[in-house]
Amino acid sequence: MNITTKIISLFLSILLYSSNIFSGQAIIEKVEAECNYKRLCKFNVTIRHADEGWTHFANGWQIFTPNGDLIGHRALAHPHVNEQPFTRSIRNIKIPANVDTAILIANDSVHGKSDRKYVIKLTFTDY
Repeated sequence: MNITTKIISLFLSILLYSSNIFSGQAIIEKVEAECNYKRLCKFNVTIRHADEGWTHFANGWQIFTPNGDLIGHRALAHPHVNEQPFTRSIRNIKIPANVDTAILIANDSVHGKSDRKYVIKLTFTDY
C-alpha cells in the first residue's frame, strides 16, 4: 500500500468513526413554546434521530432551567422509523418565577442524553 492510499484509508476511517459518534444521538431541531400568564407552557418539540426500531430510537426529552433544575420530561414510547423528523408536545410545564429561558435535551435508547442542547427564550402572555 502506498502512502497516498494509507492517507486516504486513514482519513476515511476517521470520517466514518466521527460520524458514528454523533449520528446516533437524538437531536432537537425546533421548539415552539406557548406560555400563559400563569407561567404554564406547552412545548412543541421536533426531533430528528435515525431510529432503527425497538433497539435504538429517540425515547424522550427533558426540559431544564438554566441552572439545571428539571422542570419537565416527555417520554416517547415507540420508534419513529418512517417519520423523521417528528414533532410531539407536552403541556402544563410550570416555569419558575425567575426563569425566562428553557433548555431542552433529547435522548435515545442507546446513547442516553444528547450532547446538543436547544435553548429557547420564553415569552408569557398577559391573558
